Parts: sequence; structure tokens; C-alpha cells
Amino acid sequence: MKKFVLLVGTALSAIASPAFAQDVEDDADGSEIIVTATLREASVQDIPVAVTAVAPETLERQGIVDIKTLSAISPSINVQSSQTETQGTSIKIRGVGTTGNNTGLESSVGVFIDGVYQSRPGVALGDLVDLERLEVLRGPQGTLFGRNTSAGALNITTRRPSLSEFEGFANASYGNYNFMNVQAGVSAPIAQDVAAVRLSGTWRKRDGYLKSSTGAESNNRDRYMLRGQLYVEPSSDVSIRLLADYSKVDENCCDAAILLETPLAATFPFHGLASNGVTNSGFSALQDLRTNSQLFRNGSTQWGVSGELKWELGAAKLTSITAYRDFSSFSRQESDFVGLNIFSVGTGGSTTTPNFPRNGDEIKTFTQELRLQGTAFDDKLDWLVGGFYGREKIQSQGAMMLGADFQRAVSAGNFGTAAGVNPLFALTALGNGGVPVDANGANAINRFDQDGETFSIFTHNVFSLSDKFSITLGARYVDEKKDASYDQLSASNAACQASVNGVLTAAVPAALRAGLIGLNCFSFVAPVNLTAPLPGSPLASNFLPLPREWANRFKDDELTYTAQLTFKPNEDLMLYGSFSHGFKSGGFNLDQTAANLINSTAVLTTGAAPVFADPRFDSEKVDAYELGAKATMGRVNVNLALFQMDMSDFQVLEFTGVQFTTFNVASARSRGFEIEAFGKLHDYISMNASVTHAKAKYGQNCADGISAANLPSVSLLCGQTLTNAPEWSGVAGLTYDGPLNGSGWGLLANVNINYSGARRTSTQAMERRVNAATGATDFIGLPFDIQEDYFKINARLGFTDPSERFTFEIWGTNLSNEITRGITSNTPLRGAAGAVGGPSARSRIAFVEEPRMYGITVRTKF
Repeated sequence: MKKFVLLVGTALSAIASPAFAQDVEDDADGSEIIVTATLREASVQDIPVAVTAVAPETLERQGIVDIKTLSAISPSINVQSSQTETQGTSIKIRGVGTTGNNTGLESSVGVFIDGVYQSRPGVALGDLVDLERLEVLRGPQGTLFGRNTSAGALNITTRRPSLSEFEGFANASYGNYNFMNVQAGVSAPIAQDVAAVRLSGTWRKRDGYLKSSTGAESNNRDRYMLRGQLYVEPSSDVSIRLLADYSKVDENCCDAAILLETPLAATFPFHGLASNGVTNSGFSALQDLRTNSQLFRNGSTQWGVSGELKWELGAAKLTSITAYRDFSSFSRQESDFVGLNIFSVGTGGSTTTPNFPRNGDEIKTFTQELRLQGTAFDDKLDWLVGGFYGREKIQSQGAMMLGADFQRAVSAGNFGTAAGVNPLFALTALGNGGVPVDANGANAINRFDQDGETFSIFTHNVFSLSDKFSITLGARYVDEKKDASYDQLSASNAACQASVNGVLTAAVPAALRAGLIGLNCFSFVAPVNLTAPLPGSPLASNFLPLPREWANRFKDDELTYTAQLTFKPNEDLMLYGSFSHGFKSGGFNLDQTAANLINSTAVLTTGAAPVFADPRFDSEKVDAYELGAKATMGRVNVNLALFQMDMSDFQVLEFTGVQFTTFNVASARSRGFEIEAFGKLHDYISMNASVTHAKAKYGQNCADGISAANLPSVSLLCGQTLTNAPEWSGVAGLTYDGPLNGSGWGLLANVNINYSGARRTSTQAMERRVNAATGATDFIGLPFDIQEDYFKINARLGFTDPSERFTFEIWGTNLSNEITRGITSNTPLRGAAGAVGGPSARSRIAFVEEPRMYGITVRTKF
């Protein structure tokens, strides 16, 4: 708290954040900021919405080239990635968001680029270049921006071509870790004042900052993007904007540091392994950015086209936005996170054959939006009606192969010496005629298909009751339909079949049966056609919790709505209160275990009929209340928002170390306030200060109505803080952008301080452990769950030549070199809670955020 008080005190003394959106469109005194957060151009001080508008100059000054580091300028937002960025990225606002790593989950924070919805955060992670503005909208935005904006939205607008003049820019940067970045753009009229084109692009490359004991590196950058536009105004009433873009990413991402090693590491030689695969572990490994794994490769190729038509019809204006996007990602990983040959994901790994297929997603999306808006009753009514249609096809493929060290390493990491030498190998003999079966080379190729369709109609209307009072009423009806299926293209795992045989014939000791099935039949490589050694040879998945193929449909509809009352006693002050009901679509858990048997014990002991889990999860809903004030004090704007978000059927994804589970939690809440101050202290000095206080927690009754299958996981969450939701966060800094004495040169000097309070980094905060001596159940906090509070400092110093054509800058981000964790989780297959009746044997990994970066940049414009 002392650090936070220091931050606030610093902000109040005007050492605050850089020039934000006041650079977008300033009036004479630098106070007006134009945004489109209500799909109408308006001053940010005149709309009853909590929104931060960010100019492209601000993004450049803070070294923000994609949305992952937006928390440096907007403390309400948090973006994290786990072992892949294309599948495992999560965006949160006010502590609320959906964890990633499952393509079936859509984000609680919608991302819109030039009015086009980006269906997954991984799709939206392209570089930010040639922008007009970026807006961070906080709280539910479902009335105007669509169904999956229950926590907020990012509204990104690129710069359109100039109809009247030729213009362009180019930037080149070089920094540590061999960082190189080139950005350029050019705009040219092709028919004066009627038609113009614009072409822009970026290329970014950097070495990885994580180095493994195996010689591999991770978290590098290697990507490029091109965007082309045609803009036509055939008359004063009609404008047409056509956009096309293409981007490619091919990077090593994302390894993790072993923060806590399993206490069973010493037993690896007992199982015939010369090494336990972990050379670097603990806080020293984290601070030194050292890991232990081998290949991590993650990339994507995507392209999209869109067309925007705006047509003034006299009494109303018609807007049509049509878009198509094709996104393809791949992932090749040794995601056991250690140096042993345990398993490989996708082609090219140490255990896979040359023709083994890749992991990845194919996402094809078509959207069409129509809006009609105008005024009536002498402009006292500003009305808007519209409709939206979306079609999305997803094909997600998972391919894994087990390696030569799988059974010995997993036996050591989960049984220690208690079950003998390599029990995962030895016990297979009990179900294979006395001959043990090696799992080396066991593999499976799994595919998920989902075809989704959404339709909505909406309206948003502002009624001016008087010069000082107005009321906004909006609503959207959403209809959702998704058809999904899981199919196994191929699989081979004789060790799993032998384990099933031994368990179902009771040849395996009772105490080891669950562990044998859970590990030798690791869900990612478990065949769906395993048979049971019973009369008629039925499928083993009818008796044991094993993967099974399925096909199902999800349907839902919802009415989202908002009401806002605005009071503006004078031009410099606005007060507002609002209520919004938001909605995020449910869907399917695209995981092999999503439809597993959930009553195995009853089936085996009493002959009960098998009951299988439902792969669907419910839609998430939120009721949000907000009171706000927006004041202009000379050249400085000060905005305050008090908020409460009550969520029901909150969607959660958890990685247990063996599988990904997705479930709904009955209740969660985020409550707090935000304060922003921004403006100019002088013609050349701009400032901004932002503070967010958010208590984001699961409800004490969050397990009410939860199914028996999910109750063990959900009950551990009740009363806990949401993941990556610090209670306090803030930004502070100062920018000088003006002349350098009388030399004719310009000077840019900027410093920015970003503060985050302590935050949880795991899905679960604790684990349930049975006391071996008393039989009682204890609840133990998971180790290293909390990332302690920290400050990060960015700074930039630039000089512009007298012609204003060239600028030379030196810069640094995270100058204090704070090594922080974004996500902490269990190491796959390496230890379990209370293993063999003793203390926890879990190993824990941490995904590391960027360390200190610094470099130089040269800019030119023409």
C-alpha cells in the first residue's frame, strides 16, 4: 500500500503518464478527444462510458507494438499468454476475463479492428501500426459491440488514406536481444478528392529472452504484416473503404521456468534415468530467465478482407461492414517443460516421426453488420438500429507422441519409489499376458470441428430531455447456435490398452489403478477405441474415464440491454449513472476429456448405467452498475467511475497437470473505482494519471447448483480472487514534446511508471489434500501462486531535426528489469497433490513477462 500511495502522490504532483488521446484531436486548449465508443463521433467527455482513448504517438512512446502490453498505459487491462499465443492468450478488464488455451472459449473482452470483430484474442495479436486511435472500453459493451464483450472491448481504428495529398512515414528500430523493427506506410490520391490508396506494413524480429539448458531459446519475435486500403468518396453522401491484410508469425513460443521442482526429483535414477531433466529451477532460474525444455514453436498465417459503406440517405445514415477472415495457426512443442524425452506436440519434435501432422487451429469467419442511424424531433432523439450476422468455422487439431522417457519419468514424478521401479511400464504386464508394454511412440491425432452461427438485432438511442439531461436506452437480441464434434483421426497406444485390461480384471492393485489409467492413458494419446476385457468387448470408455468421440449442439439466446442517465450542469462537467446486462456465448470444451465417464466407480461396483460429462458449458452473464463523473478543469480532464459487475455462470478453464477442464462458476464479482486525469500542463508538457481499484472475486456461493463432476474444482474457488486481477494498479508519467531551446531542433522526453499490486497467477488458489495420519481433508495454498507487487518504468528521449522530417530516439521499457510472472501452473505429469499419501509432490512452472528492453529508433515522415 505504501508503494501505491507513493504512486498516487506522484500522480497528484503531475508526474503522470504520457500524452494520451489528446494527441488524436485537440481543440485550441488541448482538451477535446474524439472517440467512436458509441458508434458515433463524440468527445470522450460527453459520453456516459468509461473509455480510455490512446493515440498512436502514445503507443510509440511506450514501445507498445501489440495489445499484450497495453497495461503500461491503461491499468484496468491485463493481457497474458501461456504456452502458445495463438491459443493461450487471455484479455481481462477490471480483473474480469476468460482464461485461454482452449479454442472453444471466446473472450470476455472483444477486439474490433476497423469495426470488424476478431473472434479470438490470438487472432487479434497482430502488430499495431498506422493507427488513428485505440479505445479501451470498460464494462459490458454488448448492446453496440456484440455478444462477447461482457467485460469490455478494444476498439482499434487504422488510419484511412488521404484524398488530397501524398504522405508517408517510416520507422526503424534496433535494440537488445538483436531486436529489429521496421514500420512504413504511404498514402496517395489516385483521383484528387475522390479516391486514394494506402499501404502500410511492419516487420519485427528479436532473439528469445528465455534460454534453456538444452540450448533452445524461447519468446523471440519473427513476424510481419501488410495492409492495403482503397478509399473512395464518389460524392459527399457516399464513402467506400476496402481493406485487405496479410500477416505471418513464426516464433519460438512459449517455454516456462521451473519455479518449484518436485521433491521426487531425486528418485529419477531409481527408475533408470541419469537425469531428472531439470537443470534450472527456483527463483534463480526465474530471475536468470533460464528454462529446461527443448523445442517450442508457435506461428500463424492469416489474411482478411473487409468493406465499409457509409451512405447519407437524408434522414438517416446507412453503415454496412462486411468482412471475411482466414486464420491458421500451428504449434510444435516439447511442452513437458523439461529436458527429458517425455512427449512432443505436433510435427518436428524429438519424439515425432517426419510425417507426423501439426497441431493448430483453422478459423474462418464471415461477418456482416448493418446500421441505420439518424436524428428526430428537432435532434432531441439520436437513434440507431442495426443487425449483425456471423458465421465461424473452427477446425482444431491436436497431435501428440510419447517419448522413450515417458513411463520412467512420469513414474518417478508421481510415484517416487513407493510403487517399485517404473510401475507405469511394469504394471502393463498384468494386462498383457505377463509381457510389459513400452509407451514409447504411442500417439494420437485428435480433431475438433465447430460450426457456429450468430444473429442479432440491436438499437441504441439517446434522448435529450433538456439541455442538461439525457437518457440512453439500448438493447440487443442475440441468437446463438454451435454444432461441434470430436473425432480421433488415428491413435496407437498399446500401453494404455494393457493398463485398461489390468485395471478392469482387478489384476492391478486398487491403490494404483487410478494413477495407472490417468498416466499411461494420458488423455492426449488415449485411443477412443480401447476395448474392455469383458464379454462382448465393449468400449473401455463405458467403464473408465477415458476419451470418447462425441457430437453435440449448443443453442442459446439472450437479450442484452443498457440504460444510462446523464446530467450535464455545464460544459465542463458531466455526471452519469448506468446499468448494463451483458452476455458471453457458451459453447464446447474442445478437449479430449470433455465427454468422459463421470460415474466410473458406480459403474464398476454396482453396475450403474454410465453417465457421461456434457462437453457444453453455459453462457456467461453479467449485470453491471456504474456511476461516473467527467470534468474538464482548464486543460486537464479528470474522470471518475465507480463500478460493480455481478457475473453468473462465469466461465473458467483449469489445467490440472493432466488435462484441461472447462466449467461454469455460479457467481463472481468485480467492484471498485477508476480515476483518470489527462491533459496539458503547458503547451509542450502533457500528463496523464490513472488509478484502478478492483476487488474481483468468486462469490462465497460460487458452487451453488454446480454438477457433481465439477464440484471438486469449483468449491476450491469460492471466495478467492480472480486470476491476474490486482486490487490496485496505476500508471503515472510525464511528456515534454516541444522545442529544444532556440536551436530549431525538437525534443521529446517521456517517462512512464506502471504499478501493479499483488495478483494471483493460477486458476486455483489452493489444493485439497488428505492427511495421511488422520484422514482429514486439508486445504493448502498452492505455492508461488502470488506475483508480488511491482513498478515498471518506460522512458524515451528523442530529437527532431529542424525540418521536422527526421526524429532520433533512445528508449527503454521495464528499465528496472522487474522479472514478473504472468501465469503459474502445474508442470504437466510431474507430481500430484499429496502423492503416495505424503506431502504435495507438485512441480510448478511460471510463464515469464518481458524483461528490460532498450534500443534506438529513427523516424521519418513525408
